[in-house]
Amino acid sequence: MSDDVRLRAAAVDLGASSGRVLVGTVGPDHLDTEVVHRFPNEPVDVNGRLSWNLPSLWRGILAGIREAGERGVTSVGIDSWGVDYGLLDEAERLLAPPVHYRDSRTDGIMERVRADVGDRTLYATTGVQFMGFNTAYQLLAEDPATLRKARTMLLMPDLICHRLTGRIGAERTNASTTQLYDVRGRTWSEDLVRRLGLPRRLLPPLREPGDLLGPIRSQLRGPLGVSRDVWVTTVASHDTASAVAAVPAHDGHFAYVSCGTWSLVGLELGSPVLSAAGLEANFTNEVGVDGTIRYLRNVMGLWLLQESMRTWRDEGRPVGLARLLADAEAEPPLRSVVDAESPDFLAPGDMPERIRAHCRDTGQPEPTTPAQVTRCVLDSLALAHARNVAAAQRLSGRRVDVVHVVGGGAQNSLLCQLTADACGLPVVAGPVEATALGNLLVQARAHGVLVDRAEARDVVRRTQDLRTYEPRDHERWSALLAA
Repeated sequence: MSDDVRLRAAAVDLGASSGRVLVGTVGPDHLDTEVVHRFPNEPVDVNGRLSWNLPSLWRGILAGIREAGERGVTSVGIDSWGVDYGLLDEAERLLAPPVHYRDSRTDGIMERVRADVGDRTLYATTGVQFMGFNTAYQLLAEDPATLRKARTMLLMPDLICHRLTGRIGAERTNASTTQLYDVRGRTWSEDLVRRLGLPRRLLPPLREPGDLLGPIRSQLRGPLGVSRDVWVTTVASHDTASAVAAVPAHDGHFAYVSCGTWSLVGLELGSPVLSAAGLEANFTNEVGVDGTIRYLRNVMGLWLLQESMRTWRDEGRPVGLARLLADAEAEPPLRSVVDAESPDFLAPGDMPERIRAHCRDTGQPEPTTPAQVTRCVLDSLALAHARNVAAAQRLSGRRVDVVHVVGGGAQNSLLCQLTADACGLPVVAGPVEATALGNLLVQARAHGVLVDRAEARDVVRRTQDLRTYEPRDHERWSALLAA
């Protein structure tokens, strides 16, 4: 295909703490991006529930699309986090603000469902990691009166797509995170929905990454300054699915760490792994581009450091990230580590004190300075990355030769080096904007500019800044990994 065939598109990328709109130009030998708008994504209290500020998000999205329209885009794609949703009534009006996954309303529900339905049944059907905020548990936490009024549930990217186009549907990569999706049958699990006592009507028709959804609503085109020629294209709307689509791998023998607020650590497989060992290890089987499986575990990620920095700022002693990382690198390695997958670290609050308490309870030295806390966090994340890369290989039978770190964590050179050391494997860091690039690459495929996943990844390798970290001193980590 000639290099002069290019797509100019907008990627709307909604993260846990901020959103942004990027404009990209994609061709067989070309991939560049420009951030045209950023906006905060901060939860708010609504009637005692931690909720997403959807009006603020919507204003940010429209402002970004307006900027993108001025730059001549012809396609727009939306990606976001998983599990959270909005409920629409018969008139397709939102019944209430979408609740944030960190809200406490689901406390205890997962445990009751696991007792009633059984872990083996749940895992054999959905293949999804047990996490207390999964969509199934959130729906069970809804007010029954609200559920009776609801016609359909739309996950967050689908909710934005509905506002832009009027089309109702559920993009498959995000639907697979709900614990209501049959990962082998590739459809909603009618049996599980019935056993949970949820209304089947809530689950909308499924659609694929790369579906051409439709033009932007006529009433929005004037305010946005776009024409009927600007279409919304369904992408891999779960942000990790988009990030994995942009992993610059040469072949299938790679692991990935999509590293930001969360670290998603896993492999790309052709089929789900639903074994008893996978259930015991609590690995998830989520859908990726082209029907692939993202076989992974969620690790708390740089949330541990972000929330620590917020605490220090609130205490009147802010510390810049560059200074923190430089000071942390000078600290002794592996002095103290915490379980980066513990739910103790999920909620907002005084993260340094929770880290110190964890160290006290496990008989380790307490990190007292910001540098010591930071080193503890990064050592702990690297250890969690390595444990899960090793577990994914063991459970799937897939050999890994390289670990790709993508997302914001790819800029953290200390974390990347520690991950290489802990894994005993080379780490290739980048692209930083993996989620937005994956979003754009799927749009390019949908519009005939790129042929397949392999060509898309080749474009990433040839156009993006990547850095390789070779493992050093892996033996230091071996004892901890064996524990």
